[in-house]
Order: sequence, then C-alpha cells, then structure tokens
Amino acid sequence: MSVEFLKRTNGPALAYQRTKGKNGQLPTVLFLHGLWSDMEGTKAQFLEQACAKHGQSFVRFDCRGHGKSEGVFEDSTIGDWLEDALHVVDTLTDNERLILVGSSMGGWLALLAAIARPNRIHALVGLAAAPDFTRSIKKEITEDQADELNRTGRFYLSGRNTDFPCIITQKLLEEGERHCLLHDRINIHCPVRLIQGMEDDSVPWQTAHRVANAITGADKQVYLQEEGDHRLSAPEDLALLETLISEFSAG
Repeated sequence: MSVEFLKRTNGPALAYQRTKGKNGQLPTVLFLHGLWSDMEGTKAQFLEQACAKHGQSFVRFDCRGHGKSEGVFEDSTIGDWLEDALHVVDTLTDNERLILVGSSMGGWLALLAAIARPNRIHALVGLAAAPDFTRSIKKEITEDQADELNRTGRFYLSGRNTDFPCIITQKLLEEGERHCLLHDRINIHCPVRLIQGMEDDSVPWQTAHRVANAITGADKQVYLQEEGDHRLSAPEDLALLETLISEFSAG
C-alpha cells in the first residue's frame, strides 16, 4: 500500500496509511508509534494484517520528524506529537469508534488522546507504555550529558537500537512537563489493557501498574510478559495483542 500525506495549513504534512475494513460495525484501530520509531515497525504491520483479516479498518501514521513525515525531530515536543495524533483522529477517522494502540511514547500519546477525545475512544492498548519518560530521562542524565545539554541545548542518548539519531533536546524535556500524568489521577474511563515486558530495559515493568492504578476507570488490566522486552514483537506478544483487539471489537 502506498503512503499518503495528510496536508495541513498549520503544521508539517503527516505520512500515513489507511485501510478501510469491510465490516463498518467494528471499531477502527489506530496505531501510535514510539520515539525514534515509525509506522513501518513489526507491530504496526502485524496489526494492519490482523485488521485486514477481520475486515476491520486500520490507520497508522508517522509523527512529525519521524519516518516519512515532514518536520524536524529536534524541533518537536510531546505536545507537537499529541497535536499530530489528535489531528489524525479528527481528520482520518471521521466519527468512527477507535481502539488506540500505543507503543512506548505512543502509549503516552494514546493516554493523552483518550483524555482529550473521550467520546471517540472505544478502548486503549498500551505496549510498554512510557508516560512521563521525559522525567525519567532527566533523573538518569549523566554529568557529561548535562554539560552537553547546558552548552548546546541537546545531547545524544547512547545505547539505543534505532535508525534514528537519539537526540534529546532541552525543549523536549521542558515541554514534556506539561503532559506528565503519573503525579495525579488519569481521567480515562474506556477499557484499558497494558502489555509490559518483564525484560524491558527502557520502561520498568512497574510502570504499567502505576499507570493502571492512576486510571480512574474500572476496566483496566496489566499483562506482564515474563520474557518480553521493550519491543514486544515476539509471536506471543503479538498473539496477545490480536486477542485483545478481538475482545474489544466484539464488545
């Protein structure tokens, strides 16, 4: 399927792919990728195929500064990427019910989108959801990184397996504070499922329980994958994801 571009008068054009399902009664699945990732990852492609198999509509896109979308990564913030996600919700999914699936940073964006559009979100699945990760980065910053940040307004985060340059900017860290969630109750009432790997070296597995405990709604559940890593792309992880989507769609 060819990539299309969502043009905007205010903001970079967003690359996306949209598959229209044959069963219009099923909620649309919207995938939100992680930081330094894009819509071409294993989970996004798996979901597209799973939705096609069930006749379900599916949308995936690249946030600005990621993948094929316009925009400069270093100039972007959590608020910018949330704006992108909400624009996709409002523009590409009409008035359909949505199941949000967010990976890592995408899990943070999914939570924020569910708060912002409560009447549109049918359910939410977080995959190694990483709300407030900007605070975590600030706590773990080294002396050398802090010096580089003070001198240049940015630093490189090493040890990441990604095709993107792992740049952290002062702007990203400061603006992220406006969207942090775990210091308070999270006002979400749709069903929420959180899949978390016990071997995740980026997001502590306890974070999933912190998110679940903060959510005000009653229908929430955490699935800890004993051998799961941050990517959660193993066959058993993907099978669980498909099962959850099917359960939400049947309900």
